[in-house]
Order: sequence, then structure tokens, then C-alpha cells
Amino acid sequence: MNLFYKKRAIRTPLAILSLLGAVGAVLLMLYQFWIGLFFAVIFAMALAMAWKMENESYQETEKYIETLSYRMKKVGEEALLELPIGIILLNDKYLIEWVNPFVSSIFPDETWIGTDLYDMNEGFRQITKEDNEQEVITLNNRSYRVYYKPEEKLLYLFDVTERMKIQSLYYEDRTTIGILLVDNYDELSQTMDDQTRSRMNSLVTSLVNEWAEENGIFVKRISSDRFLAVFNEGTLEKLEKTKFALLDTIRENTAKHTAPLTLSIGVGTGTTSLTALGELAQSSLDLVLGRGGDQVAIKHYDGKLKFYGGKTNPVEKRTRVRARVISHALRDLIQGSDRVFVMGHKMPDMDAVGASIGVRKMARMNNVEGYVVVNFDELDASVNRLMDEVEKDEELFKHMLMPDEALELMTERSLVVIVDTHKPSMVIDERVLEKAQKVVLIDHHRRGEEFINNTVLVYMEPYASSTAELVTELLEYQPKNEKLTMLESTAMLAGIVVDTKSFTLRTGARTFEAASYLRTNGADTVLVQRLLKEDIATYIERSKLIETVEFAGDGDIAIAKGHDGVVHSSVLIAQTADILLTMQGISASFVVAQRADGKVGISARSLGELNVQVVMEDLGGGGHLTNAACQLEIGSVEEAVEMLRNTLDQYVERGNG
Repeated sequence: MNLFYKKRAIRTPLAILSLLGAVGAVLLMLYQFWIGLFFAVIFAMALAMAWKMENESYQETEKYIETLSYRMKKVGEEALLELPIGIILLNDKYLIEWVNPFVSSIFPDETWIGTDLYDMNEGFRQITKEDNEQEVITLNNRSYRVYYKPEEKLLYLFDVTERMKIQSLYYEDRTTIGILLVDNYDELSQTMDDQTRSRMNSLVTSLVNEWAEENGIFVKRISSDRFLAVFNEGTLEKLEKTKFALLDTIRENTAKHTAPLTLSIGVGTGTTSLTALGELAQSSLDLVLGRGGDQVAIKHYDGKLKFYGGKTNPVEKRTRVRARVISHALRDLIQGSDRVFVMGHKMPDMDAVGASIGVRKMARMNNVEGYVVVNFDELDASVNRLMDEVEKDEELFKHMLMPDEALELMTERSLVVIVDTHKPSMVIDERVLEKAQKVVLIDHHRRGEEFINNTVLVYMEPYASSTAELVTELLEYQPKNEKLTMLESTAMLAGIVVDTKSFTLRTGARTFEAASYLRTNGADTVLVQRLLKEDIATYIERSKLIETVEFAGDGDIAIAKGHDGVVHSSVLIAQTADILLTMQGISASFVVAQRADGKVGISARSLGELNVQVVMEDLGGGGHLTNAACQLEIGSVEEAVEMLRNTLDQYVERGNG
């Protein structure tokens, strides 16, 4: 190309000179013939020279372009056939029409022309069908990044095996921090003599150190009941495969010494920042303790959570120290507010309403106006009967508000107390929660991934039978200037009776103490029974659900289901699950039916062998080890049953929790 431009640079001045010569010759021939003739000859010679140079330049340029085209074609052919890039050409039916030698070298013994692309690797389906521009797949034990050009039906494969290995090594070597806490160490150690306490300390320390040595973990005891562990993500992956067997090791070995200790572990991972890892580990540990302990929570930097363990029921705390501290803190918050609004979960049961009435009473004991937020359009039969009784108490009934009324009365100084749920999506009206400047949370469920943020006070005790039990204990430490009325005591006692199935499930010593306190304050047990009575239609409806029962697992898991288009209340679904669990040979029960809100609800119960909390969490719900539920936004009951069966299968494959 340089030659071409050079010729043009020469030709242009000559053309200009020729033009000037022609003009000069014409002018001179008009006046001086011979001089004009001389200039005419000069013009002709210049013209001939210019033509010759033009022709030579054209020939040389044409030859150069031909050479360049040949070289470019040769380079293209070599790139197509020799470069380490795989090329696959498809037809409209995704059959392979042509592959370059690089692809053939991946499978030296295979001929792919005319075969289905997905026979080579099923991973190509996701790339071609879902219009993913690139994806990494494995062919013959090597990794390839695949780029897809849908217009040309063309696939490019780049070998990224070494890069993937380096990436894998990088992620496996990233630091992870864990905090190990002996759950009930303080309570148990108080009853031990020095020798027993020393022996138990040595046992726990040796078990943790053996576990650390086996897995290449640095571990350091930082207090009497706490250890710090530092390891990498590769080790974390191995621990996940063992389901953190250390939990079972600690529980089983300490039980042999009549001191059944359990371990809770919080793990932070997914970042190189040690500060962030420490905060994630502590946050994970708090989450585990909120779920009752004896579990592992792994929190990734991107917010993902994993849980392992949770095979035992939360241990009831013998002392009420925390209840007294929380009660005093709540008293201060109430006294610093102009109004208190108490709200439970959607479709509230007797526990949520009874606990709400109890917290409203706390506000009154502290001379602050208290209101219970209730959606009167979402009440079941038993709660409606309670509301009929409340309506007879003019003072109490006028403090029952619909959400819109509560929003009008709320100010920046108002306090909102959420009871019997910790999930923002489950509260009666999220607008009340969003408007609140101060939020207190009181709940007895195991903590799930979804949680109400920005709370000023949290009281979550998974060991408790009900939220009404927790509220009753808090009431005992409030100012004594006003006693509970018969109706208030009865409402809370009804909440305890419902959640314990008449004191047969999740009932501890403190449950009976709370019931005794309420009975002392005038709770009417006859009224409780009247409130909880059911009609014949409900009994028949529940019986029809039981008729559909099917069995899963080893025949000890019962699954009952409603019919599509037939709506059942959440309370009736839960009651059906409870009744199925009383049947001989059944260790776990699940009831699946459509709810009034259009969702498909699943109520789950077990005797403790199967952790229904983990099963329901996999489906987006939560609850306790023996009592859990979830709601699915799908239109078919059969589809929900199929999802439940798949989740149960995965639960068994994981090794039961």
C-alpha cells in the first residue's frame, strides 16, 4: 500500500504540469507557432509518461491486492483449522453439520457430523435453548467456555481448564471464620462441682481439637463456652458434606457423662475481608441461637444462608433472668412512646391474638395508650368467638383497630410490637411495620432467613410453647398498678392451650407456671373450652381431608390433600395435621390444601424424628422441629404435593437435616 500511495504522489504533480503545459502551448501557438509546438511536444511527452506511470501503478496495486487476499484467505483457513479454538456449525434442528479439527481432537474416537448436538453434552441445551451467550461446560474432563451465535447457528469453544483450576484454587483457599458456642454451658456448669466441671471442659475441648486436627482447622478457645475457628472454603465444603458431624459428636459424648451439652456454630464466608467475615460469623451465630441452638448457620457475603443440624428440640432455660431483663427494657420503651400498637401475623390464631392483648395490657400498666391491630375480615371461627367476648368489654374492644385506623393514629414516637412472627411478609399489614420508627419483636418460632430488620428489641425463645407464654412472663415484671382482667387472662391461656394441644406438645415447666399465673388472675378454663369448640361442618371438612391420606418414606409419613378449588382455613389445615400425628404408626404428617388468599398451604407436624422445620424451610416456610408450615404461590394442590415429596426425598438424601 505504501507503493500505491507513492505512485499517486508522483502522478499528481505530473498531471498538474501536463495541464499547465497544454494551456501554455495553446496560448503560445496563437502568438508564436514554434514555441507553441515545442510546448505541445513537451505536453505530449508528459501525458505519455503520466499514462505509463498510471498503468504501472494500477498493475502493481492489483498484484498487491491479489497477494494480500491470498494471504488473508490463507490466514483465515489456518485460524479455522489450526488455532486452539473449537468451532461447531449447526443446522436448524441442532444437528452438527461441521466441526473444525480442534473439536475433533477433543473426541479423537468420535465422529460428530450429522449427530445431535446434545449427544455431545447436555449442557449445550441450556446455551442454545435459553439464549445464553456464553457458558462453561465440561467435555472429556476439560472445561470449555462456549459462545453461541444464534443467527449463524455457530458455537465457539475456548479451553479454560487451567483458568478454572486457578479460580477453583483461589476460592477454595479463601479464609472462612467460624464461632463455636456451647449452648447450655453456663446453666449446666452451675450445678456441677469443680471436678465435674473440669472434666466436662476437658472433654469438650479435646473433642473440638480432634475435629479441628482432622480437618486442618485452627481453633482457639476464647472463653469458657466459646471457640474461634479459622479455615478455608475448601475445608468448609468438606464439613458440609459431613453435615458438621461435630454437633452429633458433642451431643452424644457429653450425654454419656449426664451433662448433655450442645454446640452452635456460626460461619462467615464469601469475602476476603476479615472484618466482614467476623461480622458474618457472629450474625450467623445469633441466627442459630434464635433458632434454638444445636445447629450450624453459614452466611455468605452475598446474603445466602445454609443451615445444618437442628435435630433436637430447644432446651428450656431454667432461669427467668432474660425474661426480667427484656421486660424492664420493654417497659422503658413503652414509657418513652406516645402509643403502642401490637400486631400479629396474617390469619391470626388464638396465640397471636392472646399475646397481642397481653402486650396491650403492658402498655396500660405503664399508663400508655395501647392498641391491637386486627383485620376483622381474616379471623377464623375460634378467634371470632373470642372477639364476640371482647366486644362485651367496651374498654378493650375500643382498642381493637383495623390497619387503616392504626396508620392514622401512628406518630414518630409510636412503638410497634410484632408478636408470633418474625417475617415481615407475614404481618397483618406491612404498611404499619414500614411506618414504625421503633419496632419490638416477640416470637417463639425458630428464626428463619426472612427477618424484620431495624428492631430496637428482640425476644425470641424457641423453647417456649407459645408467644402467649412469653408475654405472660413479661407481664409478671411490669408495674403492678393494674391486674389482668378475666378476659385478658383467658385469651392468653387459650393461646397457650392451642399451641400446646392442651399441654401435650412443647410443654415445659415454665409453660405450667405461666398457665398457673393466668389462672390466678382469673382465667376461665370453661370459657377457653367454649372458645375452642368446633362445629359439625368443620369436623366433617377435616374428616374429608383425612380420607385422602397417602403415605411416604417408610410408610410412617402421612400426606393428606385437599381438592383444587376447595378452600380450607389455615387453622383447619393445622388441626388436620395434628390429628394425623395421633394415629398409630405415623411419625410425621403433612396436610396440603388451598387457602382463602389463593395460595396453597402446607401444615407439617412430627414427633421429632423428622425435622419438619428444615423441610418447610426448603419450600420457603419455617417453624419448629416438630411444628412448621409454608405457603406456596402455585395454582395446583397436586403440584404442591409433588414438590413436597421431592423435598422429602432430598431431605433423606442429605442425611436427615
